Amino acid sequence: MAAVYRGADAIQKVAVVGAGLIGAGWVAAFLARGYAVAVADPTPDAPAKVRAHIAAAWPALRDRGLAAGADPTAVTFHTDLAAALDGADFVQESAPERPEVKAALYADLGRLAPPDVIIASSTSGMPVSQLQQGCLHPQRCVLGHPFNPVHLMPLVEVGGGDRTDPVAVETVTALYASMRKQPVHVRREIVGHIANRLTSAMFREAVALVAGGYATVDDVDRAIRFGPALKWAIQGQFTTFHTSGGDGGLGAFLHHFAPGILARWKTMKDPDLANPELQALLVRQVTEANGGQPVADIARHQDQMILRLLQILSDGLADQEEPPSNLG
Repeated sequence: MAAVYRGADAIQKVAVVGAGLIGAGWVAAFLARGYAVAVADPTPDAPAKVRAHIAAAWPALRDRGLAAGADPTAVTFHTDLAAALDGADFVQESAPERPEVKAALYADLGRLAPPDVIIASSTSGMPVSQLQQGCLHPQRCVLGHPFNPVHLMPLVEVGGGDRTDPVAVETVTALYASMRKQPVHVRREIVGHIANRLTSAMFREAVALVAGGYATVDDVDRAIRFGPALKWAIQGQFTTFHTSGGDGGLGAFLHHFAPGILARWKTMKDPDLANPELQALLVRQVTEANGGQPVADIARHQDQMILRLLQILSDGLADQEEPPSNLG
């Protein structure tokens, strides 16, 4: 018989392990959906940083619509992992991406969390199979990788490792969907999952164009923003090419344009991103392209625009007869 895990309807308290940028974003997201949250982090300034993150995120979360009983103060802070896990129905792990840290942490999580409590990792690249090696009841270890800013971005990549119970993946998928997230199933483990591999491939070519003098950082960003990105927000890459094929769809597109794509692929090479001079060039140009604005101001504007885009996308899905999922 398949194991039974505490699902969305049974979860009241979430333990968020790790209070960095991603962990703090998860705290705000869980609070907005009405959960109580216990934060486990050994750093002395974690409570102040997380509270500041919640305060900054709450207006946008309120605009999107809070769950009944959502309370930005329903959070406790613990330097002791056992105290944070006490009474928790779900664990969202967002600890540093260091193998030795994760290994020790998962040994503790497996020992302290009851076997019916799922442990989801925010890891941006490490395989779940590696994380679950030293964890008691490894079948409840799953991938739950978000996109930053976590409190706004709907995407969560969900998957499992060699010993993950498929029921645990299904349960976590349902939980994130109930939080108005967009869970995407990583069907086989691969370094970087799905979205980070796609953005890494795009960044590789963006850096190569700048390094080769073909474009500036501003040129590249504007080419993406006012070109393919407008379609990507609506329908993704494959459907974009599907609509570019006319009545013949993707089949016609591939027939006509595959040779050109293959020719371009042959010219693409990895730039030396570790080169300090290239790094300095990229930093200087991105600073110039943004008029020297502080990163916090750029991020604040980014979040405001994301909120507006999400509303547009939500309205568009509401107009469809059979919306694929709920962004609203």
